[in-house]
Amino acid sequence: MATGRGRALASFRMGLEKVQQENIRAPSNTPSSTLKKNEMQSDTTKTKRHETTRKHHRKSESKGATVRLRNPVSRSQNYFERMPPEILLKILSYLDAASLFCIGFVNKKFFELSNNNAMWYRIFTNESEKMKKWKPKQTDEVAEGVNAVSIQEKPEGYWKRLYFRKMTGYNENKWKRQLKAINPYTGLPRLTEQVLRDLRVTWEITVTDKRGRESTVQQTHAYFSDSSVSVCWSDGSWPPFHQLSMLQLHGVKRVALDCPAVNKPGWRSLIAKHDLHDVRERGRVIGSDKLVNLFHLAPGLIIGLWRGHCSVAFVMMNFHFHKLVERSLLGSSICPYTVPEDRPAFDDVDPEYGLHGYTVHILLHNTVKHIMSGHFSQLFCKTDQIREGFIQLNAINRNDLSQHTPLSGKIDLPWKTEGLDGSVQNCCMMTLTVLDEAQNPFWCVSTPITMLLSKQEPVSYDYGGEPFFMRHQDSEGKVRVELVWLAEQGQFFLTNLVIYIATAKVNKHFGRQY
Repeated sequence: MATGRGRALASFRMGLEKVQQENIRAPSNTPSSTLKKNEMQSDTTKTKRHETTRKHHRKSESKGATVRLRNPVSRSQNYFERMPPEILLKILSYLDAASLFCIGFVNKKFFELSNNNAMWYRIFTNESEKMKKWKPKQTDEVAEGVNAVSIQEKPEGYWKRLYFRKMTGYNENKWKRQLKAINPYTGLPRLTEQVLRDLRVTWEITVTDKRGRESTVQQTHAYFSDSSVSVCWSDGSWPPFHQLSMLQLHGVKRVALDCPAVNKPGWRSLIAKHDLHDVRERGRVIGSDKLVNLFHLAPGLIIGLWRGHCSVAFVMMNFHFHKLVERSLLGSSICPYTVPEDRPAFDDVDPEYGLHGYTVHILLHNTVKHIMSGHFSQLFCKTDQIREGFIQLNAINRNDLSQHTPLSGKIDLPWKTEGLDGSVQNCCMMTLTVLDEAQNPFWCVSTPITMLLSKQEPVSYDYGGEPFFMRHQDSEGKVRVELVWLAEQGQFFLTNLVIYIATAKVNKHFGRQY
C-alpha cells in the first residue's frame, strides 16, 4: 500500500513537471506569453527611463543649473493655434460686432481673422436690414458687393471700416436737416453745438516725433461759443517739443458698442495737419505768463510750452462752426473733407457787383467767457477805394462815437493742466464770419489774437486812455482792431474795426476782374 501510494505521488509530480516544461516552450504569440513579454518590456522601459532621469539630474546638479522637465500637457495647451483657419472663421462668425472687434486685440492671428471681409459684410447687410433708413442704393460701396468674389476682392478690413463709418453716420440725413436752420445773427447753423453734442463728436491730436513714433491725446475739455468751439488737450504724455515733426487734428465719432472706451471703434476724420520740422521759423510767441509761453501756429493752433523747459504743457485749438460737423465726420483719417464752393451767378449789370452787401459778425472770447460780440450789416467798398490788393470794409469808424463798443472784462486767455492753471494777459480768441450779399459764409476766421500797445498818437481826443490795437492777416484777408483803455471805468472801448478782403478772393468768388 505504502509502496503503491508512493509511486502514484511520484508519477503526479513527474506530470506537473512536464506541464511546466511545455508552458515554458510555448510560442510567443500565445496570450499568456504576450502578457508576460509586455510586462517585461514595460519594466525594462521604466528602468531605462528612470536611469535616464537620474543621469539628467546628476548632470544638471553637477553644472549648478536648474532644469525643468517638459510638461507632457504643453503639446495641447493652445488649441486655437493648431486649428485650421476655416474652423476659426466658422467659430468667429457667431460673434456680434462688438465681440468680433474686441477679439482682434488678443493677438496678431486673431486680428487678421477678425478683419475677414465675409463676416463684416454679413454684419453690414444685417444692420442695413434692421435700419430702414439705410438704403443700400444710397451707398455706392454696396452696389458691387453682391457676390462673394467682389466681397473678397476688397482690401482686408474694408467692410469693417465701412460698417463703422455707416454706424457713426447712419442718421446723416437727420443732422443735415438740423443744420439747415440758420441763425440770423451769426449767419451759421444755429444747432451746430447741439448736433455735435448729440453725435458725441470729440477731437483728438496725433503727434509724430522725428523717429516716426506716434502718440494720440484725447481732448480734456471744450468751450462752445455762438460761432466756434475752443478745444484743449492738457492730459497725456507729450514728446519733447524739439523732437516733434508732425501734428494732426482729427474729429472722432465713436460707435456705441459694448467694449472699453479706450478701444471703442469709430470714424476719424482729418481736419488739419501741421508740419513741425520748421515750427520755430513759422510760429511765433503771442503771449506768456510766469509758467508758460504761448506758441502760435496758423490757423488757430496754440501750443503751450513750459518756460525754461520747452516741453509741451497743453495744446489749444479754436474751430470755426462753418462746416465743422462735416469736417469732423465726412473726411477720412488721411484726407480732410473738402468744402464745396458756393459761387453765385455772374452779374454783368452791376458794375460794383461783389463790393457791397457784406455782413460781418465778430466775436472776441476766451476759453471761459465772451468779451465782445458785434454784428455789422450792409458793408461796402467803392471801386476807387481798393488799395494794395484789398477791398476795405469799415465796420466801426473811430470818428463815430455812436459805433464805439465797450468790452466786458479784461482781455486774457485762461489755461489749465492736470495740476496747474494760469492766465495769459492781453491775449484772446477772435472768431470772424464775413457773409456775402446772398448771406453765405464768404470768409471765416477763428484764431488767437494779441493786444499790443499802439505807438501812434490817438486821433480821437474823446478818450484820454492808452491806445491799443489787435491785428490778424492771412492769405485771404486781414483785420485791424483799435481799442482804448479807460482806467476810471476799468474797461476797454473798441473804437475802430476794419476788415480787408483780398481782391483775388473777391474776383474768384464773384467772377470779376477788380
